Amino acid sequence: MTDVVEASPPAKRMLEPPALAGADVESAMLRLIGYAAALPASDMFLAPGKYDGTVSVRHMGVVRTVMSLPREDLIRYVNHFKAVAGMPVDQRLRPLDGRWVCAVNGSRRVELRLATIPTLWGEAMAMRLLEQDVTLLELGGLGFHAAHLEDLTAMLGRPSGLILVTGPAGSGKTTTLYACLSHLNDGTRKINTIEDPIELVLPGVHQSEVQPKIDLGFPELLRAVLRQAPDVIMLGEIRDPVTAETAALAANSGHLVFATLHAPTAAAAPASMMALGANPHFLAASLLGVLSQRLVRRLCPHCRQAFDVSESVHTFEDIRRWLEPGEGTRIYGAAGCERCHHEGYSGRTGVAEVLRVSRSIREMIDSRRTADEIRQAATEQGMLDLRRSALLSVARGITSTEEVIRRISAEHLMPSD
Repeated sequence: MTDVVEASPPAKRMLEPPALAGADVESAMLRLIGYAAALPASDMFLAPGKYDGTVSVRHMGVVRTVMSLPREDLIRYVNHFKAVAGMPVDQRLRPLDGRWVCAVNGSRRVELRLATIPTLWGEAMAMRLLEQDVTLLELGGLGFHAAHLEDLTAMLGRPSGLILVTGPAGSGKTTTLYACLSHLNDGTRKINTIEDPIELVLPGVHQSEVQPKIDLGFPELLRAVLRQAPDVIMLGEIRDPVTAETAALAANSGHLVFATLHAPTAAAAPASMMALGANPHFLAASLLGVLSQRLVRRLCPHCRQAFDVSESVHTFEDIRRWLEPGEGTRIYGAAGCERCHHEGYSGRTGVAEVLRVSRSIREMIDSRRTADEIRQAATEQGMLDLRRSALLSVARGITSTEEVIRRISAEHLMPSD
């Protein structure tokens, strides 16, 4: 293969971890948060060891160690975080949760969701960073293929029914839900949400947050929301039998309901709902479709390395009809430059599949057919599945084959029989 390198001069220095030596606890804490927010990282972890401790971040889905600290310093940082988040500092033997909103790097506001757990060498802390001033993405900004956006928009245009968004933790499901809300929030519908937690405040939307400490969970809030005469209901997650059954019934009774669900693929979502107790008949009657998604790192456009595969005519044969002229002649790999902090990637984008529930698939759900059978039927009806969607992202130079293999299970990348 012929190497074709695309690059441009570096523009900035690699982002260095903050210097904490000599800083007081509060200053060190703010420097750590500022560093994580600047990356930006989705999570930060403080973990004690026998003699020292480590600070790590999850950036673009990858966890990396930022620094090692004396064990005593790390304990002081954990205690300070607990204090500002309203968590009992003297309680170290039970898992604890807290939240705190702080200003970093000027005027940026970041909400921290903190959780501690006792370990062999002391309390370990995980912090989820939620940007308070983040721009809400529209459907077109999610990175999905035009075919997926067309299917999703058509489902959102229906007056009632159930739309499910599936994928593993950290796959961008909540971002997709907010984009769907933004699409629907035109002032002509009453929209209620049930979230855990509320990550963005949406004007014109009635948002409610579950409160486990007072036994106010998804089932209780959903029953209450149904008495508020909503047109649209967004559920942060379907995780129990009562919520699964009530969501299907609500969709059958004239509400547009969309929610996240843990299922490995779009075709597996009906089985997951039925495993939670949803009635197959009501589910089949109400389900409009399922979006299954993953997040992959986007190749840095300034340093990605291209390889000519024009002579390998079968490489992208399976997705040829979705490619534009000139696409599919190269694949790209990560190189690394100062613009992308020498990671080879810059930001993340979505890879998805959308299963539209046709009459035949509705009958298959009602008769409890397997996920493999539903997937095969959906593919024959034109579904652009997860495997081919990922292959399209590779053919267009959006991501690399290594990143696709890292983020999507091998079983989902195998061609259908």
